[in-house]
Amino acid sequence: QVQLVESGGGLVQPGGSLRLSCAASGFTFTIYAMSWHRQAPGKERELVATTSTTGNTNYADSVKGRFTISRDNAKNMVYLQMNSLKPEDTAVYYCKARNYRDINYWGKGTLVTVSS
Repeated sequence: QVQLVESGGGLVQPGGSLRLSCAASGFTFTIYAMSWHRQAPGKERELVATTSTTGNTNYADSVKGRFTISRDNAKNMVYLQMNSLKPEDTAVYYCKARNYRDINYWGKGTLVTVSS
């Protein structure tokens, strides 16, 4: 049974930090690229950050320099460290896994609210 379970969301003040975690199980984690996506109310889901099977990373321009994606293959975990948070970062954040055959798995999401 494939599972991606996000955690770590919550309410944080502008300028604050939060770390999201995604626990993966039920598939061969090491052959899947991992990514974080987010969706704000009334908006399309957007790609936030990706990490390849070898640890290379890419970021949306809106989060570059503030967010860091990482993976721990020994623990089947992927993380998103979010610093200098802004109100426009408010969204449901989703974890996704993808392999070379374009097999995709999605988590159910965790809500991040940035507000004073």
